[in-house]
Amino acid sequence: MENKPIYITEFDLDRLQKLLWEAQSTDYRKSEYLEKLQVEIRRAVVVSPQDIPSDVITMNSIVSLKDMDTGEEETYTLVFPEDSNLEQGKISVLAPIGTAMLGYKVGDVFEWSVPAGTRRLQVIKIIFQPEASGNYNL
Repeated sequence: MENKPIYITEFDLDRLQKLLWEAQSTDYRKSEYLEKLQVEIRRAVVVSPQDIPSDVITMNSIVSLKDMDTGEEETYTLVFPEDSNLEQGKISVLAPIGTAMLGYKVGDVFEWSVPAGTRRLQVIKIIFQPEASGNYNL
């Protein structure tokens, strides 16, 4: 992750802070992913759901990402842990790629570490963003 500002909505911030608080009483409490999510949230520019740009990845957004090394495109939905399902492309915000993509916008490139090294992905397109469709509480 880098120093480029990311954007999240007030609604997502509230739910993510609640998730982080609740995770402190689970096996996740010592997870490096919780720490990374906290770092991302602290550096985020927080806006009202009505003011989030439509090209930003928010919770429950469906996005097309391009692997900068292979050129392969992948589609993911960024979700809360209880809704994650890898077979359906639903990635938890607590997964490394989920934490990494939160708040980035079309055209941005972000990185995250995997066992084989570092992956670099570019946000190609926001296929669906709840706020852009008028749903500010999804």
